[in-house]
Amino acid sequence: TAAWLIAVAGRTEFRERLGELLLASQGPYAGQAYCVALATFGTPADADLLVAYLDRYLRRPDLSYDQEAALGALLLLDARLGADRTAGFLTPGGLWQQWTDGSPGRDRDAPDPCRAYIGQLCAVAEQSARHGKAKR
Repeated sequence: TAAWLIAVAGRTEFRERLGELLLASQGPYAGQAYCVALATFGTPADADLLVAYLDRYLRRPDLSYDQEAALGALLLLDARLGADRTAGFLTPGGLWQQWTDGSPGRDRDAPDPCRAYIGQLCAVAEQSARHGKAKR
């Protein structure tokens, strides 16, 4: 809940703490809101945190935590920033493929749906922020 409020309020002073919590990954799904917040902040520093997470957790095919959310958020940031930080993860034989191959049921072709889903969540946060400002 706190990460959603941080995203809606644009409280970038919590960037580093969100990155720490994301990297700590105490279990599945905990970091999705952290990824949304970082994507809404939209800076290279936020992309760096997502890259660090993916670099660590895509190497762990035994864990299904927030890899898809982080990849979706990084894809969004790449588009906004004109960067291509996801390329290294998505190359044939790269970490994304290794992670998806490590467990049946993971979809190697999931990057586009991941980006779309996180994009929808970011749109909710951004719309809530606009709505909150309009009420003031």
